[in-house]
Formats: sequence, structure tokens, C-alpha cells
Amino acid sequence: MENTGDDHRIHQGQPEHSTFDGEDIYAEDGSIRSDFLMHVGAAIADRDLLFLRRHVARLHESEMGDLLEAIQPEQRRQLVSLLGAEFDLAALTEVDEAIRLDIVEHMPNEQIAAALGEMDSDDAVYILEDLDQEDQEEILSKLPFTERIRLRRSLDYPESTAGRRMQTEFVAVPPFWTIGQTIDYLREDADLPDSFSQIFVIDPTFRLLGAIDLDRILRTARGTKIEAVMRETNHPIPAEMDQEEAAQLFEQYDLLSAAVVDENGRLVGVLTIDDVVDVIQEEAEEDLMRLGGVGDEELSDTTIETVRSRAPWLLVNLLTAFLAASVISLFEATIEEIVALAVLMPIVAGMGGNAGSQTMTVTVRALATRDLDIHNSWRVVRREAGVGILHGLAFGLMIGAVAAVWFHDVNIGGVIATAMLINMCAAALAGIMIPMLLDRAGADPAVSSGVFVTAVTDIVGFFAFLGLATWWFAIR
Repeated sequence: MENTGDDHRIHQGQPEHSTFDGEDIYAEDGSIRSDFLMHVGAAIADRDLLFLRRHVARLHESEMGDLLEAIQPEQRRQLVSLLGAEFDLAALTEVDEAIRLDIVEHMPNEQIAAALGEMDSDDAVYILEDLDQEDQEEILSKLPFTERIRLRRSLDYPESTAGRRMQTEFVAVPPFWTIGQTIDYLREDADLPDSFSQIFVIDPTFRLLGAIDLDRILRTARGTKIEAVMRETNHPIPAEMDQEEAAQLFEQYDLLSAAVVDENGRLVGVLTIDDVVDVIQEEAEEDLMRLGGVGDEELSDTTIETVRSRAPWLLVNLLTAFLAASVISLFEATIEEIVALAVLMPIVAGMGGNAGSQTMTVTVRALATRDLDIHNSWRVVRREAGVGILHGLAFGLMIGAVAAVWFHDVNIGGVIATAMLINMCAAALAGIMIPMLLDRAGADPAVSSGVFVTAVTDIVGFFAFLGLATWWFAIR
């Protein structure tokens, strides 16, 4: 981390941009207003701390995150440096990883440590986890012992697990306390989490016994024992559980928060709905990017990083394209004799590719949400086969009629109609079977399904169309 102890000369006067009086920084399309960006840029250039304190430091962390992503890299560093301790480090949880790392690397470790000490542990871990081990240890060493231990415990869990996502601040009481004792504790303890919806019940070894909602506490007589009104926590989340599986539990049981326990059933943290919403969004974005063969890519990545991210699957796609081309080469003589085939080939392959992509997208998402499993897989396969047959008949008749009129040859129309039926059925089956087989093999179907489905539809489409044409016109 860079210790920027510069003694900036700050303008305390009222430059022209300090007259900005806008309340909402967003335009109607959801982007940050261009006039606000202009004023912020001018204030950064003039080192106008008065404007920055009045209009920037007050922003919500999500608004600050949008602003940081909208301005230039050098402006980001200058803005954070000018605001100093007034910069809300939680805003870095709202930006791309590359931007977050760039900003943190230019901040003094003392400032980072001081800000982390004021944040919820889950947000602090989110910022720390992207740093290398040396920087993590240096920042953690500047934190109080208790806070340091909490953050290290979360960082010890694997990435994308509930333990890494959890908040280590929670409220827990013994079962023999009364409602009155619990209420007094909540009023008097200064180290409670900023917000919470339930209180956990634990034994002396921190094993989770149950939980009680705050509204239940408020409606219960003070002399009542906690153990008399607590409910068993039916859905404690293992700290090693994948974050996507944890999010599915929240969705299935409509949870607002859930206890996180270690392998011995001891309470180690709590997972809250705001973190789960972030997980759902991240996983959806990840699936979408992987379906496009892009992987973990961000808009802030450099050109070289983007090329490295996209090149591998483009190379695989190139290899499968050679396979499709080799199929075409088998029928060179037929194509030379009937030129119309070269005109119509892309239609068969293109329709099959699109149909396969539709089925594949639905299948990959169903696998990710666990809606598709071994119990209903064959029913879904039969349904998709039926869809492929109906699409093949409908579009086959359509393109067959057009081709017959276009080339004044009913035989060409019949050949392409039959090829379309075959390829649409193959596309439907490939679109569902390939993701299912990859998932069964332990591979991520979102990553590699697209290339293989496209390869199948291209090869089957070309072989069916050109093979049928060769056979039909040979026997005429």
C-alpha cells in the first residue's frame, strides 16, 4: 500500500463549480448526470475540499461506487486522497475488483485499517480478500486483537463459501436468560451489530441451540425464559457451504438471516439477506458471462486482460469450426454440381444453432437453480425433443416452400425441409443433454456447453443437408 502523506493545498474558497446544487446525481437513464461529473472533475482538479465534502463525501456507498466507476483512474486516486478519512471505504464493495485494487493500493495502510475497523466484518473481508497475503497481514496488524481474529477467521474459509461471506458480528444469549435480561443486554451493550432481526441461543461452548426473533421478544413477558420461546434453527448453514447453495436455502425458505456454523455446530457468524442478494446477482452475472465464453471479465479490465479472458474458448470454437468445415469438404462435388446448396447451408446450421442455444440457456439456468435434477430430467428431455420436432416441422415446411419457389425445384425444397427437421431435433437434444452430461461429470455447464452445442448443430446440419442432397439427387 502506498502512504500518501502529501500536504495538499486545498482551495477553501467558492470556485464556480461549488455552486452546484443538484440533489439527485442520477439522470433519467440511471447513469450519473454529466453535469455532476463535470463539477466533480473540476473540484478534484482545483482541490476544492469544500465542494467535495458538501456534494461527494455525503453520498451513499452505492452512489460513491457509481461515481468512482464513472471518473478517470487518476481522478479516483486524487478524490480518495483529498477526502482522506471522510472517504467511505464501504464504497469499494460496490465497484469492480480492478478499481478496488487500484484505489486500495494508493491508500495508506493506516487509513485502510481505521476504516475497516468501522465496517461490518463481511464488508471488510470483501475488501481484504483481493489483496496479497503480505498486504493483508500488514493491515490486519494495525487492527485491535479481537477484530483481527474475526477477520482472519473469515479469510481462512475458501472463497465463495458462506464462511467467507458471513458477518461475524451477531447477538447470542444463553437459554437460561429471561426476556428481561435479554432486553437489558440489548440496551446496554455498545458493541451490537448495526442491524439484526434475530437473536441466537447458544450453550457454553457456543453450540447453536436455537434462535428467537426480535418481534417475539417484544411481545413476551420479561420473566419468561429464552428457552421457553426460542425456536430451533432448522436451516443453519455450514461455513464450508458454497455461497450459491446458501442463497438457494434463503430463496427456498424465505430467510432474512441464517446462522453459520462450523463443523462442530458452533456458531461462527450470520449470513444476511443483503449479502445473499449480492451473491444471487454475482452468480447470475457469472453464468451469463460464461454462457458467452467470457469468464470473469470486468469493464475496467485492460485490453490484454480481456484478450486473455476471451481467447481460450475462441480457440476451442475455431477447432470445432474446422470439424464442421471438414464435413462440408466431404461433399465438394455435390456443392459444385448444385450451387443452390451453398446458398442454403447457412440457414440450416444457423437455425439449429439458435434453437440449441435457446434450450441450452434454459437448461443451464435450471441446473444452477436446482430446478432440473435426476427426478425430472427425462421428462424435460422428452419435452425438448417434442419441441424440436414441432419446430423442425414448422420451419422445415416454411423454408422448404421458400427454397422450392426460389430455385424452381421442389426437390431442393424437400431436402432442406427434411434437413431442418433433423437438425432442429438434434439441436433440442444437444441443448439439454450436453449441459446435463457436463454437470453430471462435475464440469460447469455454463462454461463449455455453448461451444459443444454449436459444434453439434453445425456438424449435424451440414451433414444432414449435404448428405440428403447427395443421396436424393443421386437416385433421381
